[in-house]
Amino acid sequence: MAVSDLTVPGRTLVMGIVNVTEDSFSDGGRWIDVDAALAHAHELVAAGADMIDVGGESTRPGAVRVEEDVEKQRVVPVIRALHEEGIKTSVDTMRASVASAAAEAGVDLINDVSGGLADKEMYAVMADSGLPVCLMHWRTVQFGSAAGSADHGGDVVRDVHERLAQLSSAALKAGVSADNIVLDPGLGFAKTPQDNWALLKALPSFLEGEFPILVGASRKRFLAAIREDRGVESSPLLADPATAAVTAISAQMGAWGVRVHEVGVSRDAVDVAAAWNAGLEYSGGLNATGSYTNGKGN
Repeated sequence: MAVSDLTVPGRTLVMGIVNVTEDSFSDGGRWIDVDAALAHAHELVAAGADMIDVGGESTRPGAVRVEEDVEKQRVVPVIRALHEEGIKTSVDTMRASVASAAAEAGVDLINDVSGGLADKEMYAVMADSGLPVCLMHWRTVQFGSAAGSADHGGDVVRDVHERLAQLSSAALKAGVSADNIVLDPGLGFAKTPQDNWALLKALPSFLEGEFPILVGASRKRFLAAIREDRGVESSPLLADPATAAVTAISAQMGAWGVRVHEVGVSRDAVDVAAAWNAGLEYSGGLNATGSYTNGKGN
């Protein structure tokens, strides 16, 4: 399998988030058991998700790591059940053993927010699996009270470009195929609000690179602050419209995928971007597979 096998023709892929956790920042505890997680995954697919990203460990600021066996027990049954239903999945993990177990359960993509740095065995597991992988920028990879914004040397855009190049190079050296790599700039991970906006402004420079780009801005603190800045009620859940705005712009620019909590509005945003880009060639809808047809076979 390669990234191209997961790519949706004519539009940006929508990755719906299922956090099988007790302490994720916006929905911790809601989908902690397998049945609840599966029910939510089905809701996201019905709303238009192309893939379900299953995570068993929160990476919110101040989070404490869960035991390895607990993480496996949370994510593997969900991934296996969704795979048996023909639903594409990714596993959100920094542990090689969890990624390996997820691969055996039928996962389609390994999504490591540490970019392979948290577990020295991760690159080998990625290579052996032959699966697409997503490598994210997180400069500090710290949990608990140590988590916070990192020093990016005064130029966060340059730092993220350089670090992602290092991560992809390390993965390639370990045997991961270039066709299997997706990169994520890591919005909200050890970054100030100004850092996040600088990265979004510079998104075209990342999209021009060798590898596809996944954008994960959903319900992040810097988006929730948009409402706070104008003196109205603010919370992660109220950041879904701002998330959809980032989704629409990212999709219009050509992002490979977006990772979101609330799928319906972001899928609408992705479809609008696809139609916008098609212009006169827009044929009025989606084909039977849910991908956009622009009259040119893509």
